[in-house]
Amino acid sequence: MRVVAYTDNIERGGADVSMSHLLASLERSVDVTVIGVSRDIVDWVTARRAGAATRVLRRPRSGHDWRSLHAHVSALREARPDIVHANLSSPWSCQYAIAAAGLLRHPRVVAVYQLPRSPRSRRQLELKRLSARAVDRHVGVGKRTSREIEELVGLPSGSVLTIHNGVPDEKPATAARPRPGPLIGAIGRLEPQKGYDVLIHALAQVEDATLVLVGDGGERSALEQLASRLGVADRLHWVGWSDDARGYLETFDVFAFPSRFEGFPLAVLEALLARRAVVASDVGSTAEAVRDGETGVLVPPENPAALAAAIRKLLAEAELRQRLGEQGRRLVLDRFTADHMTRRFESLYAELLR
Repeated sequence: MRVVAYTDNIERGGADVSMSHLLASLERSVDVTVIGVSRDIVDWVTARRAGAATRVLRRPRSGHDWRSLHAHVSALREARPDIVHANLSSPWSCQYAIAAAGLLRHPRVVAVYQLPRSPRSRRQLELKRLSARAVDRHVGVGKRTSREIEELVGLPSGSVLTIHNGVPDEKPATAARPRPGPLIGAIGRLEPQKGYDVLIHALAQVEDATLVLVGDGGERSALEQLASRLGVADRLHWVGWSDDARGYLETFDVFAFPSRFEGFPLAVLEALLARRAVVASDVGSTAEAVRDGETGVLVPPENPAALAAAIRKLLAEAELRQRLGEQGRRLVLDRFTADHMTRRFESLYAELLR
């Protein structure tokens, strides 16, 4: 079987991490080519797949870049895949690869939707609905995410298959505890989607705790200013970008995930695997892993008071933190590992080729 794994991301995110886990776990008999528009992303995604071929194409300059479409057709014709696995960081990404596969007709196309996001324009939606005809199977990374994609794109109800994201059970080297005292931790890109401004507002309502932010992004300056205005700058520890972000998980007493919208977040799965007590916004498919009162605590998005109350409760009750952490780890091992995800995709590929 020949598989082309395609990504048009230019900044690393959860979609690329998920693809990396998939490629590392695929059966070695599968011939893999990774195609993308960023050399850094393609190399990073391929790093754990020995022997995989790579190809980097020029990034499309518009929604109707005919030269780019021709390049995508040529790249797929050369790779001769049986399956094109398009990894969509939004419902509107990877359209050139999907259209190129449709023009060639031979490869089966799997479109994997990582994050529901509204279209920027009516034209973007129309082009998506046109290219969707070339997709053999639409896949969402969570049950609620799948239903949201159907509504956004206009696909028939129940037509989007769910294959949950998964993470490997690998124990990283534990980082040093950044500060003494209770620690609230968060890992991710510093951007509006992740809701770290909500978390900083919540921090102002939690006494004697430090918030550790692992990650970087365009919102850092605004978040620093917010922390200063709220008088919590001295209780906010900035780690910045880290290739070993998972190593910080075991140093946190509570893991906070205050996103405004999500698919099925890998950071939450990693925190549960590390036996952390998780407080998360009830958005996207997060509740499929963070089961309120069983493996974590769910709060409404955009609600600093509810987030702060949940964090205070967990910091005050060590036994509750331990129980949630243990049950969270068991749930991930039972349902949401990288091997679970990969075996489902292998079965789907085989079904499509039959």
